Amino acid sequence: MAAPLVRVRRLAWQPHGRHEGERMIPQETAICFTYHGSSYAVMMATPQDLGDFAYGFSLTEGIVSSIDEIEALEVVEQELGIDLRIWLAAPRSAAYGERRRHLAGPTGCGLCGIESLAEAMRPPRRLDSKATFHPDEIMRALDALARAQALNRETRAVHAAAFWSPGQGITAVREDVGRHNALDKLAGCLARRRIATCNGFVLFTSRVSVEMIQKSAAIGVPMVVAVSAPTALAVRVAEQARMTLVAVARHDGFELFTHPERIREKAPAHVA
Repeated sequence: MAAPLVRVRRLAWQPHGRHEGERMIPQETAICFTYHGSSYAVMMATPQDLGDFAYGFSLTEGIVSSIDEIEALEVVEQELGIDLRIWLAAPRSAAYGERRRHLAGPTGCGLCGIESLAEAMRPPRRLDSKATFHPDEIMRALDALARAQALNRETRAVHAAAFWSPGQGITAVREDVGRHNALDKLAGCLARRRIATCNGFVLFTSRVSVEMIQKSAAIGVPMVVAVSAPTALAVRVAEQARMTLVAVARHDGFELFTHPERIREKAPAHVA
């Protein structure tokens, strides 16, 4: 399997001159999602955590409602990329046969297997979690995320998605050249580890587009925290989903866009 990072030669220019050297950069590989022998989507992604990618993508795209509906997975490396061969258990396999698509997407394409406006703008899952979070927990999570980004420390070229759990802090992190891919990988990791998502929150190192909200809602996350700003549609969909949207989160604070009732001022009883 191709390594997620590669060392390349490069020539660096600076005001006082230029010099030769090396830099670590991320791999970008074509990843094909194949269900029952039929291609569904081709994504450009970092070739790492591919099992999580297969399970998470299947969940967030609504192909399955539970990872238990995935009967088998085979990761096959080919000359031009990697094929994730997925087989669904009955009766999900029969339902999938009615919505087969073929799509080629760019890095981190967010709307896959979609052929109508109604399907692209499907109502998000509504979240009923009563979880609340203190601002200090958000700030500590942001600090911890920076330390947990192993690939980005090497390359400064990948996105990360992480899950924060009360009493434990960050319990899972996934990185990829595509922000949607990182979130899908995180979703797969959480599902395979049977980690409950209703009491924690997800952190992104990217802007918040509507697909990021839809995918987060699909796995039952009540709050997302992002370092960049959201789109207007992302705010509207987060409001519909009853999801708390925190964005422009930096070391000196954050901005709150939807459902502020989940942010409490009383100090937390535990320290993660």
